Amino acid sequence: MSVRAAVVGLGWAGRELWLPRLRSHPDFDLVAVVDPDPAARAAVGAVTGAPAHAGPDALDARSVDLAVVAVPNHLHTTVAAGLLGRGVSVFLEKPVCLSSAEADVLAAAERDGGLLLAGSAARHRADVRELAALLPELGRVRHVDLAWVRARGVPRAGGWFTRRSEAGGGALVDLGWHLLDTLTALLGPSPVRQAVGATSDDFLNAGAWSAAWRRERPAAALTGDVEDTARGFLLREDGISVSLRASWASHEATDLSLIRIEGSTGTAELRCTFGFSPNRQPESVLTLTREGTTHGVPVPAEPVGAEYGRQLDGVPALLADPAGRGRAVAEARTTVRLMERLYASARAGRDGPSEPVYQQTTSR
Repeated sequence: MSVRAAVVGLGWAGRELWLPRLRSHPDFDLVAVVDPDPAARAAVGAVTGAPAHAGPDALDARSVDLAVVAVPNHLHTTVAAGLLGRGVSVFLEKPVCLSSAEADVLAAAERDGGLLLAGSAARHRADVRELAALLPELGRVRHVDLAWVRARGVPRAGGWFTRRSEAGGGALVDLGWHLLDTLTALLGPSPVRQAVGATSDDFLNAGAWSAAWRRERPAAALTGDVEDTARGFLLREDGISVSLRASWASHEATDLSLIRIEGSTGTAELRCTFGFSPNRQPESVLTLTREGTTHGVPVPAEPVGAEYGRQLDGVPALLADPAGRGRAVAEARTTVRLMERLYASARAGRDGPSEPVYQQTTSR
């Protein structure tokens, strides 16, 4: 039986990522779309033929099995908690939540309601899976370099993505969430003993550094108040150190996503481009280095964005697994606590106190 799915939020992610994939996937039946903008509802409804609603209150468990929630970050918890409370399972785009307090709200809503699934696609890439297959060759892992550095990729100038009150943060929340989720997928979870962070905004409000590939018009306001670059250094309880960089813009020629894992018996490195930017690395390159010799490891070619369809492939099984209840919230709580610590460290490194990016700052 097909999963009856609705898309809540018809911005770029809902419109470009999820609608076409749900419509073409044999395991899903698109039964509704939701957005407060009448023009967005009319345009999508005309193409899909699915009933279009102004608000998520129109959805309930009698007609919908899964709501794919792709609304602005500050609405994630409110919208998802309301749907979960009505018994509708939710696939929630990253970031799952913006604070530890929001994680508590989601946990309470899921406890007696629908099942929460977290959306984060990078771990489902074919090249990341090939990297994971090399881990036994590396011995004991000592250090990981994680980076997603765009050449020009600041989201819509003046839009909600660049406003702290609505996005919760900048490149760290947007790109860093993918990197940290991929780290967990590769090495498993571990508490973080120490975390140091730094942020900068050199490119944020300069229009030449915007992500033109998103095909969005600039908003009326031309200034944002989040970081375009975040850097961090982590020391996990398992002894693994991690260097992290997430940048919406840089002086690089092309967008680069990098995962480099150093072990006691070898080093594996993946160079590729996450996401949909056309300013990409020519191909994914995976290498293994041991005792001074580096050789390439074949990586299957796949279309840009294939990881999003692959993520949907596993959703029906996740919905049928009662053991998955609480898993998404637990992983999100770990990630958001770490981000809180990195932002707190960055604030402490600047002159004078400032308002917190997240609603609550916690230790480990």
